[in-house]
Amino acid sequence: MTVAASALAALAARGWTLGVAESLTGGAVASELVAVPGASAVLNGAIVAYATPVKHTLLGVDDELLRAHGPVHAEVAVQMADGVRDAVRIDGRRADVGIATTGIAGPDSPDGQPVGTVHVAVVTPDVSQSEAFLFDGERTEIRAQAVDAVLALLDRVMRE
Repeated sequence: MTVAASALAALAARGWTLGVAESLTGGAVASELVAVPGASAVLNGAIVAYATPVKHTLLGVDDELLRAHGPVHAEVAVQMADGVRDAVRIDGRRADVGIATTGIAGPDSPDGQPVGTVHVAVVTPDVSQSEAFLFDGERTEIRAQAVDAVLALLDRVMRE
């Protein structure tokens, strides 16, 4: 069983729904999840908030936080994960869980942080957790590692 399938099964066992907010991964997390048969029972939707202002306007990330620290920050990831829960609500019910990725895949860094800096987050009704990474590799490898990291974090949180 893949990590994505494991996480989706754990969500389904709780009767919880999921929203995905992505930046550097550009939809790859959602793609990994929808590859699992039956994902539609859990996954409400996903948003690729690639441009920094979209993180504020669509996901509700605090504008002051973005101005002070930029989009690659642990609290930005947490706020993206929380904000997507509202953004993908159905019939007024927000998703129970939100996950998010933000980081710098390269080849250059727009804000001086090292290429490979990635923050992932999971927000549930009970937990708000983020993890920071400094991945090695080319752009494609960094993005793939970010996908793996957020799905692993989701799976761990769902099984705690």
